[in-house]
Amino acid sequence: MPVKNSRAFDVPAPEVIRVSHVSKRFTVRKDSSLKERVVTLGRAGRQHRQDFWGLSDVSLGISAGTTIGLIGHNGSGKSTLLKVLGGIIQPTSGSVEQRGRVAALLELGAGFHPDLTGRENVFLNGSVLGLSREEVESQFDAILEFSGVGEFIDTQVKFYSSGMYVRLAFAIAVHTDPDILLVDEVLAVGDEQFQQKCLDKIKEFQTEGRTIIIVSHALDQIQSLCDRVVVMDTGKLVYDGIPVTAIERFRELLEDNSVGQARPEPISRALEIRSVEITNEANSRTDEIRSGDEVSLIIDVEMIRPIERWAIGFSVDSSLGQIALASNTDLLGITLDPLHASRTVNITFTTDGLSPGTYTVNVNASGISEPTSHGLMNAAEFTVLGDVVSVGPVATNVRIA
Repeated sequence: MPVKNSRAFDVPAPEVIRVSHVSKRFTVRKDSSLKERVVTLGRAGRQHRQDFWGLSDVSLGISAGTTIGLIGHNGSGKSTLLKVLGGIIQPTSGSVEQRGRVAALLELGAGFHPDLTGRENVFLNGSVLGLSREEVESQFDAILEFSGVGEFIDTQVKFYSSGMYVRLAFAIAVHTDPDILLVDEVLAVGDEQFQQKCLDKIKEFQTEGRTIIIVSHALDQIQSLCDRVVVMDTGKLVYDGIPVTAIERFRELLEDNSVGQARPEPISRALEIRSVEITNEANSRTDEIRSGDEVSLIIDVEMIRPIERWAIGFSVDSSLGQIALASNTDLLGITLDPLHASRTVNITFTTDGLSPGTYTVNVNASGISEPTSHGLMNAAEFTVLGDVVSVGPVATNVRIA
């Protein structure tokens, strides 16, 4: 017998990573030789140092079970952000909170000691990730088989090829039972067969509900794997939303900053989403919608600085953190009027096909005429009421004869 208004699947996916106003400063020295550094010691030495901000006021929340892509041009801050998430480097200001075991595959051979054998490095890496020797031993055969290094496992890794390095590093990372996997561009290394093996493993992790964060220049790979994509530019987060629009924004940035053109200085945010409210067909605020009814998102957009061309989009996530529905002005072929004053935007959709349960709403507004963006993750929440006859974010008529 169907269960009415069931809340069995209504627990939202928890955040496993929360980044709050993180900035990271690096100091770049202009004196290149030891003699120059000796000469410029003391007060004069400050003139030969320059601060470079790899990250500037980045805030981000990541829910359990999601796959997030980080894209941007070289030097945009995406790898720096990944290292901050992995605890490899500490932010200059701001905070990073996370829960669960993190496995980071950030650089070719990172964490390997060149004078140790592959076998010894497996146990060394396992201990760094918090595994006991017994736990590593139980996974060793699987690591060796996945890596394909074979008899070279007892050879010092300084004699490994780049492909052997990455195969062994990836095998260790995915066999240490991580809750969060961080991957930085290493999937571009290795032969086609091994790359497919890595992709298959990532898809297996996705079905198991693990959280994955990927940095890659392979945009087709990002679009096919990720639920959500973050675009970085000059250390700032300039877009956070669905993959197809994120990739469009990234390509616009590449065109704006093509070779031979001076890169613009980082600019302040031009717009901001202040709030999101949910209303029903009677235009009444609510957090409960009957299956099949219309729901409207009333989005309050604040203009900080006039912007000529901009776009807005949203996604609706299930309680497991999976995208159940997403769209934006680009996909709908809608051109918004220039933002010369604060305004509200009304997005209306029907709940046909959404299974009964609780859903969260994410909204993002971004500039087209200039790189600016602001989003609210988990901005609002609503429950679809109805009879539970199937499990999953999509409801269809089910008959058994």
